[in-house]
This record gives sequence, structure tokens and C-alpha cells, in this order.
Amino acid sequence: MLKQIDLNSDVGESFGAYKIGLDEAVIPLISSANIACGFHAGDPLVMAKTISLAAENDVGLGAHPGLPDLMGFGRRVMDVSLEEIRHYVTYQVGALQAFATQRGLSLQHVKPHGALYNMAVRDTEISNAIAEVISGLDENLILVALAGPNRDDLVAIAKRHSIRIAFEFFADRAYNPDGSLVSRKIPGAVLHDDGAVAERIIKLVETGTVAAIDSTEIDLKADTICVHGDNPEALALVKKTRTALTDSGIRVRPMGVFL
Repeated sequence: MLKQIDLNSDVGESFGAYKIGLDEAVIPLISSANIACGFHAGDPLVMAKTISLAAENDVGLGAHPGLPDLMGFGRRVMDVSLEEIRHYVTYQVGALQAFATQRGLSLQHVKPHGALYNMAVRDTEISNAIAEVISGLDENLILVALAGPNRDDLVAIAKRHSIRIAFEFFADRAYNPDGSLVSRKIPGAVLHDDGAVAERIIKLVETGTVAAIDSTEIDLKADTICVHGDNPEALALVKKTRTALTDSGIRVRPMGVFL
């Protein structure tokens, strides 16, 4: 059986005169791009440019909608209703869809950003609202969600709305025994050893298991791996990860190709 995995990264986060990230270096190394849609980062010019860069590198196009929090980079939890979330996601995905359509392209996936992503992890009603929007816009879109303890609920939500779901693994984050992410407030929550991170990715793809922060082995099957390349150290990790996968005979492909 062909071993394959998707590598995704958050890109297109510059706006106006402010440059954020190393998109030109990162995008050729990944297979799916989560493109900011203007609420937490990005702007129309950056969205168009990022779509072009991804298309030139045969990278799957994804919308990365967040909360309307430019000052906080979409990482602050906001008291918003399900109706507001539906409209926020519709607005942002629709905008990126328009830029893709102009180039004769289609979006592959939708991955919520920052606080919105974490809110959806904790509250399946939010996941359901996002899935409902995605289904209404294009049933071919894939919802990216955390591979964790609420997997069965998310599978049911995706089935209810007739969409596909891609479960995501965070390469540089430690996991609790229940499959949830360790809080960044706890020492060891973020991993910095490139070699160790690459090894756990290979292990995940080949065995569907990963060592939790307490060293217990947990089942954690994922379709896509999130890698960050917003600084030189992170970019080095992406390069090492891509090389390690290739050397292990694992193909890096856009999630839409094999899901």
C-alpha cells in the first residue's frame, strides 16, 4: 500500500506594508496551503499573490478563516454566536474562492485558524456550523480538524453534511494521553529538536501511533501534518521533515488527491 501524507502550512499572512512569514521558501516544500482570508491576516493583494505561488508549485489551495481580530492575529477567544461564525466563515471562504475562480482554480480545503480552530475542537456545535457552511459552498471542500479525542463526533458531522474531513497532526506539539494537545503553558509542549520531530512524523505515518508527553503510546491516525515556516528555524524543520519523508519512501501529496 502506498504510504502518503499531506504537509500543510499557514501562509498568506502578510498584509499591507507588513511582511509575515517566508511564503516563497515554504510553499515549494508543502502540498497544501492554508491561506489567510483577511480577518486575522492577509489582504486582497496577498491572497491573490499567495494563490498564484501555490498554483505554480502544484500545492492544494485552502482557506484559513479566522475570527475578526487583526490586532490579536486571530488568537484571542471571542464571544460570538454560531450565526456569526457561519457568516464569518462564509465571507472569508467566499472571498478566497473568488480569487481562485479568477485563475480557473478551485479550493481544496478549509482549515479554521487560531482561536476559531481551538473553539471548534472544544465545541462540536462550532465544528458542525463550519461544516454546514463548507457543504453549502462546495461539497468537494475538505474540512481540516484536529486528530484527537472527538474524532468520532467529527466523522459524524462530516457525514451529516456530505463532506470529507482531513485529520491533522501537529509535528512540533506534544500530546496528552487522550490525544489532545498539551497546553503551551506546560514545559515541553512545543518540540524544538528537528531530528526528533522528523522521527515522530515517520512513526506516525508508518504505524499510526505517537508517544504522548508521559511516554505512553497512543493511536493517532492523521491525513495531514501541520508544519510552520514563519521563521528560519521553522523553515529548517520543514526542509528536514520533507527530506525525511522522501528518504523513507513516503510521498507528500495534497490531501485532495488521496482522501
